[in-house]
Amino acid sequence: MPDRNVSTMASPSAAAHHFKRVAILFAGGPAPAANAVISTAATAFLRHNIEVVGVLNGYSHLVEYAPDHPLQEGRDYVMLNHRMLGRTRNSQGILIGTARTNPGKDVSHLTHLDDPARVKPLKTVYEALRSIGVDGLISIGGDDTLKTANKFKLYQERLPADAPCIPVVHLPKTIDNDYRGIDFTFGYFTAVDFLGREVRNLIADAEANRAYFLVEAMGRSAGWLAYGVAIAGEASLVISVEDIEGSYATTEDVMHPKTGQVSKHKIMNVENVIKRIVLTMTTRERDGKEYGVIVIAEGLAELLPQSYLEGIGRDEHGHISVAAVDLHDLFRDLITQEYAKQTGKNRKLTALQLGYESRCAQPLAFDVILGCQLGVGAYRALVEEGRNGVMVSLTGQFKLHYVPFEELVDPSTLVTVVRRIEVDSDFHQLTRFLETYVNEEEMTRRQMGAPPQSK
Repeated sequence: MPDRNVSTMASPSAAAHHFKRVAILFAGGPAPAANAVISTAATAFLRHNIEVVGVLNGYSHLVEYAPDHPLQEGRDYVMLNHRMLGRTRNSQGILIGTARTNPGKDVSHLTHLDDPARVKPLKTVYEALRSIGVDGLISIGGDDTLKTANKFKLYQERLPADAPCIPVVHLPKTIDNDYRGIDFTFGYFTAVDFLGREVRNLIADAEANRAYFLVEAMGRSAGWLAYGVAIAGEASLVISVEDIEGSYATTEDVMHPKTGQVSKHKIMNVENVIKRIVLTMTTRERDGKEYGVIVIAEGLAELLPQSYLEGIGRDEHGHISVAAVDLHDLFRDLITQEYAKQTGKNRKLTALQLGYESRCAQPLAFDVILGCQLGVGAYRALVEEGRNGVMVSLTGQFKLHYVPFEELVDPSTLVTVVRRIEVDSDFHQLTRFLETYVNEEEMTRRQMGAPPQSK
């Protein structure tokens, strides 16, 4: 029970602490409400007389540190203050910038932490932060940034006992919403709202022209964004990585580039997926609807057979270059060919990619509130709770709780666990209920050469 003698209007009392200066760092792709997170976290520390360093552009400047190339204020970092943070919670962009530099890219196993060459970038980051008096780190970013935060913590655990420790607290960020340990990440609903409006505009265009649009939505590992956009945008069909099961999946032998070992990898049955999309189109046409919007998630590119990925490079996190695949263009061509094969007609199909337009959109109130609470949670975890190596999360009425890195990162591979949409969950079923209803048995009939059933 709350103490009835304490005013509900009173500010929380200050906690005793030893922190003098903390750093806030943002890495990876932008997300709406990023500044709500940054400004609220910084304000929480400043109110308790803790200086706040805003590290500019992720880890990119920190990894360049050397005794003869010290960090410079204004070039590599800024000192955040109340005046600078005024009315920034609802602003667009990222106050301190971002980058994808990954100082932990050479560490993929615990034993690698004992290799001086592999941990050199982490060592440089540690020394860079210590050089400007940082004694606590707030990391904001996606799953790759979480991996880096965990490796930074593990690196410090191997330092001499008398070496100062920089505890790290991580705040989850991704418009993909595929984070384990939290229900919704800031920016997700803003991105869904923004892109949903775009899809509704495309539907109006498609109806006027008796045509189709194929939209490739962001979402490398999970379909949260694609599904949300399809629901909000009233799309005819959505397909994501979670849907590549049963007849839509197959396997192929893949050789490991270093060991030469061959193993079977799950891939997409491209032919059946394309036929499923065309089935939606022909079903709509029998209902008198010669138009629509199909949404696919960019992560489907990761499940393409190797024959479609020849010459495609990978980034320092091991991901294929999705932009180089042009998944939407590939699917457009395959769908157009299959539609003509089945119907003997041509249907205009325009392919485009949506996602980047939403990353710095004006944030919705929900994402601002969510971001603010995560920002406050950074202060409370580090200072009030004395935590190190935790991710801030919340449930219910924005109640804060702190998830240890060990529950989010595979201890053997040091890779984070992605949270996908549960197939046949209520959310998954909602999407299927709202899109164009089709009888998948008809696709099987067509594959066997039978004519379509009349309604």
